[in-house]
Amino acid sequence: MHHNVSLIATIAAAFGLALIFGFLAVRLKLPALVGYLLAGILLGPFTPGFTADVNLASQLAEIGVMLLMFGVGLHFSLDDLMEVKKIALPGAILQITVATALGFGLAMMMGWSVGAGVVFGLALSVASTVVLLRALEERGVLETMNGRIAVGWLIVEDLVMVLVLVLLPALSGWLGGKTPATGGSLWTTLFFTLGQVLVFIALMLVVGRKVFPWILWQVAKTNSRELFILCVIAVAVGIAYGSAELFGVSFALGAFFAGMVLRESELSHRAAEESLPLQDAFSVLFFVSVGMLSDPMVIIEQPLQVLAVVAIIILGKSLAAFLLVVMLRYPLNTALIVSASLAQIGEFSFILIGLGLSLELIPKEAQDLVLAGAILSIALNPFTFKAIDPVRKWLSTRSDLARKFDRPTDPLAELPMTVPQEKLAGQIVLVGYGRVGRTIGQILLDNGIPFVVVEENREIVQKLREAGIPAIAGNAAEDDVLIQAHIARAGALIIATPDTFDVRAMIQTARTLNPAIETAVRTHSEEEAVLLRREKVGRVFMGEHELAKGMAAHILSGLK
Repeated sequence: MHHNVSLIATIAAAFGLALIFGFLAVRLKLPALVGYLLAGILLGPFTPGFTADVNLASQLAEIGVMLLMFGVGLHFSLDDLMEVKKIALPGAILQITVATALGFGLAMMMGWSVGAGVVFGLALSVASTVVLLRALEERGVLETMNGRIAVGWLIVEDLVMVLVLVLLPALSGWLGGKTPATGGSLWTTLFFTLGQVLVFIALMLVVGRKVFPWILWQVAKTNSRELFILCVIAVAVGIAYGSAELFGVSFALGAFFAGMVLRESELSHRAAEESLPLQDAFSVLFFVSVGMLSDPMVIIEQPLQVLAVVAIIILGKSLAAFLLVVMLRYPLNTALIVSASLAQIGEFSFILIGLGLSLELIPKEAQDLVLAGAILSIALNPFTFKAIDPVRKWLSTRSDLARKFDRPTDPLAELPMTVPQEKLAGQIVLVGYGRVGRTIGQILLDNGIPFVVVEENREIVQKLREAGIPAIAGNAAEDDVLIQAHIARAGALIIATPDTFDVRAMIQTARTLNPAIETAVRTHSEEEAVLLRREKVGRVFMGEHELAKGMAAHILSGLK
């Protein structure tokens, strides 16, 4: 009888232990992901006590991979990437190159093959989407410029890894692993693999973009929530499985394109919302199964190798990201937030290592080292974020370093001399030029009110200047930036950025230089709004409240 319930036993044990350890991790201010991995280690064959069915767990993990990648595709936004392409594209590629080279060097020192070194290095180069998004959300910086840069950077990393997952099986024989079933030369195999992938992509973009959103819409018209969820999951898993069977494409790539195709539908937000519980549940099983396949004794038996892996993840690739962001003349705070965001590894690393093992490219030891590196880097990530402010203050107090990072010769950090003086007396200083900032700016333009924009995105600043709007690149929390915006002569300060972390510093600088200045602040959080009002930072606007007032005013005006 026992063999008939092994699936139930595996799922029950996985969810139960994941809940307990996930809860403990969150109480200790760590990501729940750490708890899921530890739960898997306890259920695995390398620890005493109950051992779950590893084969069943790995199949459940495949479903987890499909739904994870489906979620990534569903949230993939080319517009978000294009907005930060000048920093995210070169930054991610350079950082992947540096981290891969460091991992490759460590693999060579351990006597592994060239193929093992390449896969191991790539696994250490890509950050976890789950960890990064949750870390940015918790700190309220996901919608800020710095948050968008970090997410755009991660999108590029994910796209590179998707390409690696496509090419690795074809290159396996050349790298010393299993030779693909197609046979022939390397170029023939590559041509055949890329041909299959291109046919699949073309089919998805031409047929899928019309067919699947249409199916989703037809199901939505039934007003059945169960059928809608079933349709979303059936499309995700069906495309992933079908692409693997018909085109030789990995489950991960098939699911990623399923998400991208459904994003074209007007119902994409509802699809994302409704499928999220299942995505989360199977993601838990994925992380638990990764833990089950790894030997925790690697930390005791190979402590130096584990330390080297953690150093590559937290120091090596983060330092590469930091230097590149600074070289591209972005603010110090941006460089530190991007570096902290990427100082961990997660789901793509596990998918890549799993593929490397199945292709016999890497030794089992590599998976254990990657898991140890993932657990430690994810556990340390909250502390990495907490170190941002002390590091920024420390750098700012070192005049020689501060001069390098403050961009004194940056033309975008100063207002052009050609700006008329009448625009710099009684003007509005508008901090942030995102969706809210753009709307405010258009209203000011329509009414002929002069204003100066302060924005951290250099590309936006360049476009504003080309349009004849005075704009400065920089963080408005820094005194010099607001001084450049002529805050001392301004009529009002509008803080339209959703990042309320630096609001107090902006208000303090503005009132010190211009005690009579009017101020208006935007916030998302009720708690934050209460705190800001208590500190008398001026008029505080909260999105939901203003929307409710506008809708109520519209209805009331119609009733009169």
